[in-house]
Amino acid sequence: MKVMVNGRNLEITEYMREYVSKKVDRLERYLPQIGEVRADLNQNMTRSADDRFTAQITIWANGQILRAEEATSDIFASVDATIDKISSQIRRFKGRRFESKRRAAHAGARELEPVFESPSTEPGETEELGYIIRRKQFLVEPMGEEEALEQMELLGHDFYVFFNPQTNSINVIYRRRDGNYGLLIPATG
Repeated sequence: MKVMVNGRNLEITEYMREYVSKKVDRLERYLPQIGEVRADLNQNMTRSADDRFTAQITIWANGQILRAEEATSDIFASVDATIDKISSQIRRFKGRRFESKRRAAHAGARELEPVFESPSTEPGETEELGYIIRRKQFLVEPMGEEEALEQMELLGHDFYVFFNPQTNSINVIYRRRDGNYGLLIPATG
């Protein structure tokens, strides 16, 4: 297992590297297929001392990505809290692996259809549009709908973009307000 510790606005000492490595090594007993771990430690220049130090840990294990972030007043407490979050994600991840057959049968019984809701505006109102402030490029992995759903849940996102080999297109799976999921399958018109 390869552990990388990076710091922003913070000098990373050898003790910090050993501390993070020791904490991450404990996770390997629950998820032995961990390949690479990246820990980003950051000191924020904020007025509040409660969230001055941020630790973000990303784990790559057999194509799966687990990520957690926590901010506290102490860098070591941030690392501990982040490790706790990751370990609970690993428990959920392992639990989903065992339940995936049952869930796949349940998901096959119902169709996922996207529902588009547009906000209504009054005739006199003008809607102010926002600006694109960030662009992000990422690798789109080929995977099935169930695997994309697992990835979305593990990352804690509301949507997930993936390449669906069954439809031979880029799809987006998203969490609906009612707790169910939707699947966007683009078509050219």
